[in-house]
Amino acid sequence: MDSQALAELTDRARRLAAPGARRVLGIAGAPGAGKSTLAGSLVDRLGGLAVLVPMDGFHLAQAELRRLGRAGRKGAPDTFDAAGYAALLARVRAAEPGVTVYAPAFDRALEEPVAGSIPVDPGVPLVVTEGNYLLHDGGPWAAVRPLLDEVWFLELDDRRRVHRLVERHVHYGKDRPYAERWVRESDEANARLVAAGRGRADLVVRMS
Repeated sequence: MDSQALAELTDRARRLAAPGARRVLGIAGAPGAGKSTLAGSLVDRLGGLAVLVPMDGFHLAQAELRRLGRAGRKGAPDTFDAAGYAALLARVRAAEPGVTVYAPAFDRALEEPVAGSIPVDPGVPLVVTEGNYLLHDGGPWAAVRPLLDEVWFLELDDRRRVHRLVERHVHYGKDRPYAERWVRESDEANARLVAAGRGRADLVVRMS
């Protein structure tokens, strides 16, 4: 993304970060589209006006995925605590005076969520949240979209996105053949599901 496009998106996010009212900006898109990179850049550029709360903190723990027989589909909608994510969004929207809300993070090196990692101070006017399923309307995910003031949907050329995904998996310890198979059989199935929510976004952002 060029600097002008990033500046325009930052200005749009800044308008949401109005003092006196807590707003929540969602950034959605397929795996590898650049959600976490853009969200992190926006929060950095907004300084103390924004905090990042990623959806990935609501991954079910690996032990629970194995118990449920879903470890081989990690990243699919039913491998997250969607209801818990919606409940947290409702709490951060409320911004109760004097109450810090703690959100979980996701440690990619461990492939596990880490509870209580992200403090959301009640005085911060904008919460930025990013993840695959912010626009998904199946089951408990349907509760998420009404809790978001705006949602931006990121699009990236599929060849670049898939390459980026494979390299990410390799970086975090998977061998390349396994990473390529995982992207082909798991991540891309999820990407097709994510794409179905594109029309519910307020803004479509073409990534580069």
